[in-house]
Amino acid sequence: MKLFYAAASPYVRKVMITAHELGLADRIETVTAPTSPLDPNADLLAVNPVGKIPALVTEDAGTLFDSRVICRYLNHVGGGSLYGSGAGEYPIIGREALAEGMIDAMLLAVYERRLRSEDMVSEPWVIGQMAKAKRGMADFDHRVGELGGDVTIDKIALGAALGYADFRHGNLGWRADCPKLADWYEAFLERPSMQATMPSG
Repeated sequence: MKLFYAAASPYVRKVMITAHELGLADRIETVTAPTSPLDPNADLLAVNPVGKIPALVTEDAGTLFDSRVICRYLNHVGGGSLYGSGAGEYPIIGREALAEGMIDAMLLAVYERRLRSEDMVSEPWVIGQMAKAKRGMADFDHRVGELGGDVTIDKIALGAALGYADFRHGNLGWRADCPKLADWYEAFLERPSMQATMPSG
């Protein structure tokens, strides 16, 4: 398997945490593909027409993109149980979607400042996006009891989201507002899969 990736991407980190948890990391060749909405990577475009990372080239399922699709594929290949079973899957993927929504919002806030000239940046837009992320964190803090037990895809997505908050939004102060979630994250951060996938760049 070949993964087009960037070390700073929280979506890529989610995929790589999943790969480590499933014992598949050694089977994935990583290909650095720096890209942006304004300057897509040519090699990446050859396998993913929308030019987004991560993109996973497989031998049996073609090229997969979107971290949720890739993680499901890895769970299948690795014989994992990251999604639970039966009706129990839906609370898990619901929390996964919330964590991904937090990532989406934080990334949009980064892009607003990175891709626009300073005089064109909309601070209300940035504030609004970060408010989405903080509401998600508050919701997880309120129901942190749902994050116990074995590792599942929602916890992986949340770990990637909180790691991105620290990486790109270090002044957010979310720990003070969400102390129970902060305690959960500090414990989850000790997992080898989290330590092996720290963002950079």
